[in-house]
Amino acid sequence: MKDNLTNNKYHGNLAFILHAHLPYVRKNEKNSLEEDWFFQAVLECYIPLIRVLEESIKLEPNNAKLTISLSPTLISLFQSSELQRKFPEWINTRIKLLEELSEEQKNASQFLLKNLKDQLIYWEKYSGKILNRFKYLLDRDCLDIITCAATHGYLPILRENPETVVGQIKTAIRHHQSTFNVKPLGIWLPECAYYENLDEILSECGIRYAVLDGHGILNSKPRPRYGVYAPICSKNGVAFFGRDSQSTLPVWSAKDGFPGDPLYREYHKDLGWDLPLTKLKENGITSIRPLGLKFYRITSNSIPLGEKDFYKANLAEKKAEEHSEIYLSRRSEQLKKLSLDYKFNPILIAPFDAELFGHWWYEGPIFLKNIFKNSKKHSIKLTHLREILSFSPQIQVCEPSPSSWGQGGFHNYWINDTNAWVVPEITKAGSTFIEVNSRNIEDELSKRILMQAARELLLSESSDWSFILRAGTTTELAKERIERHLSRFWKLIGSLNKNESIDFTFLENIEKEDKIFPKINLSDWCKNIS
Repeated sequence: MKDNLTNNKYHGNLAFILHAHLPYVRKNEKNSLEEDWFFQAVLECYIPLIRVLEESIKLEPNNAKLTISLSPTLISLFQSSELQRKFPEWINTRIKLLEELSEEQKNASQFLLKNLKDQLIYWEKYSGKILNRFKYLLDRDCLDIITCAATHGYLPILRENPETVVGQIKTAIRHHQSTFNVKPLGIWLPECAYYENLDEILSECGIRYAVLDGHGILNSKPRPRYGVYAPICSKNGVAFFGRDSQSTLPVWSAKDGFPGDPLYREYHKDLGWDLPLTKLKENGITSIRPLGLKFYRITSNSIPLGEKDFYKANLAEKKAEEHSEIYLSRRSEQLKKLSLDYKFNPILIAPFDAELFGHWWYEGPIFLKNIFKNSKKHSIKLTHLREILSFSPQIQVCEPSPSSWGQGGFHNYWINDTNAWVVPEITKAGSTFIEVNSRNIEDELSKRILMQAARELLLSESSDWSFILRAGTTTELAKERIERHLSRFWKLIGSLNKNESIDFTFLENIEKEDKIFPKINLSDWCKNIS
């Protein structure tokens, strides 16, 4: 493969891809667990990531690049004026809790107190309009922002009704375009899950590239001559990039990689587990749960949480710098060997969940900052997927293999004893919606009802709930979410099928609570793809 992406200064290319996603967790309840998920991600991951990128493009404007997928549900959360208003209050509650600790704990958590205040200042500087900062980085070619399925629906289990797959993708594209004023060309397939001929739907919808796990590329037909180190192109004109395990394992694995270092912050020891419920309730928090207030270090994996040492931010920062140097040195050697062995410019594809950087691995943003700063020194060209394709016109034509990046590499994590019951439920709902939507309904009230039914269908299809059911964490919440959206869906459809009078209070309440995708288009579920 000949291209203009690299020159003699570089051994090859490295493309970080971050998948930024949260399920639609708006809830008409103050201090809800679901809002905690969003606010912790904003505090620990998204603001730090943006600030690292803003700083890095000043130092390395041509080499501070990455691809990020912003899921439509996450975008919707960022766009919520209600959540924008609540975030400072959420931060200030945590500042108050830290300021009321014992002197010993106060000293240990000073780094955390400073971080909370710094990120709040940044939030208020931009009036909570964080998406505008992503747009700023997009306009400067630092970011390639790609989309995801509308509600992160696991597409292989929706395939019985192809129109529901199209609905997921076209709704996502429309929401992305209305947010960033540009149509996305790339997509992060939820869980990197691919099934036969999905590329036809992607192409029809205007998607030009996607990311798969490594075996989705390596098991392609014919077998790719460059393995996962170059993109392939399907017969329908969609390019696919494959994950390189050597580039990802050291970063995501707490057991075998950098995040498990004893100096790094301990994720599981949170102040929320230690405070009495009465103290939490005094601050408007109704249940014992993690608060995002962690100031202990891993210390050792062989000791209980109660014996962990206090976190030392300066030591952890130095360790993250060391780890970034080790990572770049290994990638440089890997690229050098590949370029010499195969006489081409190799590309290492390194996809991760975005929340790894800052939320799960607190020091992740420092690691990335040093990757941007020092990659040139190691003869590595940082790039993003759009740039790769703009300089790589000759791509081998292959048919990618069905795959996912879930446990086992295929679909069993989303179809098993814990969650298989979801599949017939959402399949039945999808079939019914397609049938009702095909009736060419013209009166405005019926269209309004049908549009809200489409939202409830999309929300019920989210793969997050099936994932939680399989993982065995907040299973009751996941089950309640699925049943809530399906119940609302069937009540809406029932009002159309039986010509029953609509309960306007019910309709208005769910339109307010599930007010996602204001530009939803019923034609996206038409039987003929256009």
